[in-house]
Amino acid sequence: MTTIPLHSTKKGTISVTKIEKPYGEDSAPVASVGISLTGDSKNPDWKVHIPMDNLEEVIKALQTLQ
Repeated sequence: MTTIPLHSTKKGTISVTKIEKPYGEDSAPVASVGISLTGDSKNPDWKVHIPMDNLEEVIKALQTLQ
């Protein structure tokens, strides 16, 4: 897991990790991105799962926001 300090917060973090079988034996791997306002990366306030097959497209879309 990679943990990044969340800008504009005192303790907040962004956590990024790969989950191999997030929804059971037949599910495909996902990138999990969590946001914790308190720094508790194991229990984030929000999270999103991005299928690994879509990751490159999502990264490109995020880069256009800069």
